[in-house]
Amino acid sequence: MSSIYDHGVEYSSITRATTIPLESLEDPSLNISYVRLQWVDLINNIRCRVVPLPYFLKLLESSRPGVGVAKAALGLVYMMLAPGFNSSGEYLYVPDLSTIRLCPYAPGEAVVFGWFKEKTPYLGLDNKMSLDVHLCPRTTLQRVVRESSKTGIEYLVGFESEFILLKSTKPVVAVSNHSWTATNGFPSGSVVAKTLKEIADGIQSSGIELQMYHAEAAPGQYEMVTGPLPPLEAADALIHTREIIYNTATKNGLRATFAPRIYMDSAGSSAHTHISIHSQNNEKVPDKLSPIESSFLASVLDNLPALTALTLPTQASYKRMADGVWSGGTYVNWGTENREAPVRLSNATSPSSRNFEMRFVDGTANPYIVLAGILGAGSVGIRDKAELTIKDCPGPKTAAQLTESERQALNITQRMSLTWEEARENLHNNKVLRDSVLGSEWIEKYLVVNQTLADALNLDGEDEAAAVTRLVEFY
Repeated sequence: MSSIYDHGVEYSSITRATTIPLESLEDPSLNISYVRLQWVDLINNIRCRVVPLPYFLKLLESSRPGVGVAKAALGLVYMMLAPGFNSSGEYLYVPDLSTIRLCPYAPGEAVVFGWFKEKTPYLGLDNKMSLDVHLCPRTTLQRVVRESSKTGIEYLVGFESEFILLKSTKPVVAVSNHSWTATNGFPSGSVVAKTLKEIADGIQSSGIELQMYHAEAAPGQYEMVTGPLPPLEAADALIHTREIIYNTATKNGLRATFAPRIYMDSAGSSAHTHISIHSQNNEKVPDKLSPIESSFLASVLDNLPALTALTLPTQASYKRMADGVWSGGTYVNWGTENREAPVRLSNATSPSSRNFEMRFVDGTANPYIVLAGILGAGSVGIRDKAELTIKDCPGPKTAAQLTESERQALNITQRMSLTWEEARENLHNNKVLRDSVLGSEWIEKYLVVNQTLADALNLDGEDEAAAVTRLVEFY
């Protein structure tokens, strides 16, 4: 029931993604000739196999539809193979037929996500035979969501996709200079205006709700805001949105990058993640958080220094996370409509649309892993009825601007991980993520691949310009 406090569009936990049914692939009016079997690896590279439609349909008639993918695929960075991965072994990549979408940037093509599966069953820890690949990012998120659903907790997730359009990468040159949310960011008739409209049209034609787009603060920087969906569907939609952004820009002679911060005298690019919590036992009122919301937030904040190893996975990520640049700052805290807090409480007095904006996420992070970590940590807090001891920091002073005694009064006592190395150490030592959410083996393999990524991005040594070029070409 709405109240005088309510504002914003209300979404319910039954919200679902709009995809196309399998039979539409053979619709003559769509003229589909190829299907992309697409996945996202541990370093957030989007990879695919392009399969002619006749063979794809033939695959679906087999006893176990799927294509073989080398197990090394989840440990590959450029042509560098992370320690612990080798050339032997093969997974079966099984299409998830509920995820089919058209590719607006590639007429005649559709895309489908899937699951990495073992070819041969193995005995799991529960003494049951299994085909699951625990390192599969979609499988990891699916498991976390299923566990929370058992307790009656459902989540909706929406994303803001910030990106920069470049004229070139060698040297790195933005397509425009403009003010934040100003109309001069996409003047009529310009290649930028044309590109942004094509991106917006492509997102919507793919069945993804586009809420708005606008110019952001940095040179050539823009943002596409998409509507909330259940976690797995939201991550799928985000990856499809990024593919639309990147490929549409390329078709118009530009380069889109989601790199965290390429101009140190301007704002960085993020992937702000909006999460709302839904449960029959989660009665929301205008003037305060519900017990479930409070426990969720408490656990996210408690595990935040470790979560950033998943949500800010590159050394470049920590160039964006600073005080005073609207990135969320460097203190573990939360604030009502405070964009200098790592967690912003949005629409605080509107129970129907209230959500947490996670500002400590950027576009180099795999969204399935991001959501598995955040939702997993939050769900543990709900399970354990964690107490929220950090008080609201709504401003006007940010946590960094408060005196030490003022921070103590709000129980703001912990810093974010200030470096990539610190975040990795915090993840390695975090008991909640290790024992209750991701598992020890998963974390160790993730950290090994993450280290290999850092090695790859640092191949240019002290050449800062070359390193930025490598970063924007990789992300």
